[in-house]
Amino acid sequence: MHIFRFNIPTFLTFIRIALIPPFLYFTPNSPLIGILFFLLASITDFLDGYIARRSNQITKFGIIIDPIADKMLIIAALILLVDMVRISTWIAVVIIGREFLVSLIRVVGILKGIVIPAEKGGKIKTATQMVAIIFLLLPGSLVNIDFYDVGLILIYISLVFAVISGYKYTVFLWRNI
Repeated sequence: MHIFRFNIPTFLTFIRIALIPPFLYFTPNSPLIGILFFLLASITDFLDGYIARRSNQITKFGIIIDPIADKMLIIAALILLVDMVRISTWIAVVIIGREFLVSLIRVVGILKGIVIPAEKGGKIKTATQMVAIIFLLLPGSLVNIDFYDVGLILIYISLVFAVISGYKYTVFLWRNI
């Protein structure tokens, strides 16, 4: 496994990071345009991992930068949702706190020579958060189903996955030190 190699998965990860500013810029006044930027960024999250595994282009750098890009996108979206009064501050604080905890765990792991790959619950949490964010930003409803309500339910589900996966990362590091 290479430490760093600029490849398609790494390029897609950097694209995800580059899509954050336009997402933040457009969303407050044009939610649908903001959602488009967010969707593009979310798709890169799926594609970079898929391509890396399928074409054997997994690098240590990719294992580290991919979750950082995810965290940057999610944290930016959560702060924006709080600013737009779409979610409570405590939800964002718990999820962002978990993101910092997991990042700290990864750094400690690296210092100890342990690369901590993404945990399944963490991947489910990220996917659920991404879908929740889209629903929380969508205006209106469809067939008497309010998009905001769906987004709120999904963000609470992702909150549960965030806490559980954060605990699992902590236990993994503790057992491997």
